[in-house]
Amino acid sequence: MWFTSDNASGAAPEIMAAVVAANQGYARSYGTDDLMARVTAQVRETFEAPEAAVYLVATGTIANSLALALTCPPWGAVFCHEHAHVAEDECGAPEFYTSGAKLVLVPGDHGKMTPETLAPLLDRTGTSVHGVQKGMVTITNVTEAGTVYTPAEVAALTAVAKAHGLPCHLDGARFANALVATGATAAEMTWKAGIDLVSFGGTKNGCMGVEAVVIFDPAKAWEFELRRKRGGHLFSKHRFLSAQMAAYLEGGLWLRLAGHANAMAARLAEGLATRTGITLTHPVQANILFPEWPAGTHACLQAAGAAYYDMPAPDSREAARLVTSWSTTEADVDRFLAAL
Repeated sequence: MWFTSDNASGAAPEIMAAVVAANQGYARSYGTDDLMARVTAQVRETFEAPEAAVYLVATGTIANSLALALTCPPWGAVFCHEHAHVAEDECGAPEFYTSGAKLVLVPGDHGKMTPETLAPLLDRTGTSVHGVQKGMVTITNVTEAGTVYTPAEVAALTAVAKAHGLPCHLDGARFANALVATGATAAEMTWKAGIDLVSFGGTKNGCMGVEAVVIFDPAKAWEFELRRKRGGHLFSKHRFLSAQMAAYLEGGLWLRLAGHANAMAARLAEGLATRTGITLTHPVQANILFPEWPAGTHACLQAAGAAYYDMPAPDSREAARLVTSWSTTEADVDRFLAAL
């Protein structure tokens, strides 16, 4: 009953098999391997973007940080939700790699910015030389609250950004979960909705450790290559990143894994709804749940072997974050609900 994070799950068998196969013989290094050429073609087909530049890194933190550095100057502001991953969970890496860009935190219910919360901050930023200037907008989908932006909601935010001349990035650490939840295509959720570049996650969804940065303007490609190398994130034995991403995209594996994770979250949410005294802080739209329950529940669940993160809660209540993954089983969910 392991619900701490989708990072806690292992790698899918197809991914492990691909890594083992890539270990045979020799391959060119630093991203010039034949598998990387295949990955580039797969990603371009997936995003319906035949000229997109595609680069692999090992972590979501560096994917986001290099993407922000590519599009925001040191004197610029990165506009993000107040609880975005780049704001709360990356130890200042976005500020570090952008050489000091300022994160401007945008409010919004259930982890989501809206045009109404974003526009006023854009309007009053960069009005003189004495303040930080407008830089870019980054959108997290799936959000840190487990909610999901639709393509229309993404487009509404990017329209506000574009009206101010700003580029837009999508943090897609759980991008597959967002697509499954909305039924959108990768193109509809990104460049067709005004996104300029995306951090396309694999690690949380069954890969061992790989993320793709997809840049829809190929003119930015060389600068990204230089930033990745200068930042120490160009793998020499790059084929092991390529092998993961190639297997991840092959035959729609990435969407099947995310679909299972989302389905397990829905099963868990349905079970929670039948228990007295339990409420959900945010709507369950992907694979993350935030329940609140009566005091004493943690002790009972943890004694039964349940693993998850405690969250702050009002007096006499307890709260948790539960995350399902590609490897969560129906038995895991049902045992948790039985213990509850």
